[in-house]
Amino acid sequence: MTQSNETTSYRDIKETVLARIRSGEWQPDSLLPNEQDLAVEFSCTRTTVNRALRELADEGFLERRRKAGTRVLSSPQRQARFTIPMVRDEVEALGGTYRYALVSSDSRQAPDWLCARLALKPKQDVMHVRCMHFNGNTPFQFEDRWIVVASVPQVLNADFASIGPNEWLIQTVPFTNVELSFLASRADESVAGFLDLPVGEPVFTGERITWLEGQPVTFAKMYFAAGYRMTTQF
Repeated sequence: MTQSNETTSYRDIKETVLARIRSGEWQPDSLLPNEQDLAVEFSCTRTTVNRALRELADEGFLERRRKAGTRVLSSPQRQARFTIPMVRDEVEALGGTYRYALVSSDSRQAPDWLCARLALKPKQDVMHVRCMHFNGNTPFQFEDRWIVVASVPQVLNADFASIGPNEWLIQTVPFTNVELSFLASRADESVAGFLDLPVGEPVFTGERITWLEGQPVTFAKMYFAAGYRMTTQF
């Protein structure tokens, strides 16, 4: 059905496009009308149409290719979206009282395994920071983080005794790409001591690498205390 409302929003267009896909009016693998034709149909600008289609592509319903047009995906590819949270916010969202403690912080040459993981040059300088995050007096997360000095030179003057490295990075440097991994590891003697767990206990573990315009910024490993829950919506 053609809409003639001059105040048509991109949300209205998204809803109509989705309705046509779900009803079968626009079949899987079929091409949508071009943006100019849709703009005429919806009595809006091409910019409004472009935003609606771009968001539907980001959400996994459409495929957009330059010069080839916009096509309905045969199998919608829903994407889970993650933000990089500050541990302080996670604890306070639970109604708890956040507390931070620095374990160690020192500048050193990157170990071989980190050079391989981040494609660093041999002996490149990094800052290694280990710290604890608490909910009140209860361990919440043990963080083991490496920060590439060449990508974030101001890290050499950072005061990690008063602010956690994750919180400092969010405030200091942007990122363009993130790699997230989640795994169940077993607590070694050090992790077990920090999280008050038996040695060898399974631990929910997150690994995160961030880049800025292709340059590695940080590699972090986060070990969570028993009872931690991660939830995402998509």
